[in-house]
Amino acid sequence: MTAENIKLNGIKYNRENLADLHFTDEPEDSWRNAIYHFLVNWFDDSDFILAQTSGSTGKPKEIHLRKAAMMNSARMTNHFFRLNATSTVLLCMPATYIAGKMMLVRALVSGFNLLAVEPSANPFENLNTSIDFTAITPYQLFHSAESLRTKQVLKIIVGGGPVTSKLELLSENITAEIYETYGMTETCSHIALRRFNGKEKSDCFNTLEGVTIRRDERDCMAIKAPHLLKEEIQTNDRVELIGLNSFRWLGRADSAINSGGIKIHPEQVEKKLEGIIPSSYFISSVPDQLLENKVVLVIESEAFTAEQELDLKLKIQPMLHKFEFPKQFYFLPTFVYSENNKLLRKKTLSKAISKD
Repeated sequence: MTAENIKLNGIKYNRENLADLHFTDEPEDSWRNAIYHFLVNWFDDSDFILAQTSGSTGKPKEIHLRKAAMMNSARMTNHFFRLNATSTVLLCMPATYIAGKMMLVRALVSGFNLLAVEPSANPFENLNTSIDFTAITPYQLFHSAESLRTKQVLKIIVGGGPVTSKLELLSENITAEIYETYGMTETCSHIALRRFNGKEKSDCFNTLEGVTIRRDERDCMAIKAPHLLKEEIQTNDRVELIGLNSFRWLGRADSAINSGGIKIHPEQVEKKLEGIIPSSYFISSVPDQLLENKVVLVIESEAFTAEQELDLKLKIQPMLHKFEFPKQFYFLPTFVYSENNKLLRKKTLSKAISKD
């Protein structure tokens, strides 16, 4: 393994002085100690890292990621964003998840200076340093948009959840190049990127070098990335292929709702409703004797009055086909999110139903 040193907050660390990163006066799962424990694992004699999937589309599972594959993924990103030993990069996501782990690996591979700050909704608020690159979640982008208009941050990747048109609008006047990522824990972070602000914004993802894609009989994407995975990985993501290396993401096949024999894709319905509902929301379904499953709309809010609900129905009716129109509305003051701010739809729906 070639990545034997890392520069954190201006100080170089390796096997010999790694203990300096262990904060014994903090819990072992604190954000700082999470960095320490990852690096202990990195510098040991094993050829893999233990990682956990996000759990946003199912039960979280533990997987083994080859260190060689993680370094290859890091080199791909560093090459695309032209990051090298002279760069300054911000780590503002927990090292317990793949996004944080890969920022550390990118630093190990390239030798750039990685500024590690406590993960928060707005990690840029007190930042007084120019940043060449960072990775954040949609949640962080929403809360950081104002700060980013005045900070010197050159390039940002956003992952861990879909980028809505509301977020795209918020990003219009941010000078940083901002990209939505497509990837999963199994592929050691992203394998494709979509620029969503500035003159080069696009509605398509473009794959990184060394990645090839195809569509199966379900219109779902299969990915080949020999430098990351030995075998082709089959996804449940429905896509529209645009040329050999570009695609539009349409939604997940396993989230499709069969209602009265009609297949409805929640992500596409949600997109139609963007800009109408001021708070967070999502489309789901509940069992129904007549339709098998009926479409429901879950809104992060206190319960609407009958008048407010009627007003909303009148607003969204022209936007949707009759079979897409929600048959029931659920309200929940606070949605259920994972530790890294991913919406947990099933748990949120269950909580909303029990509250109702």
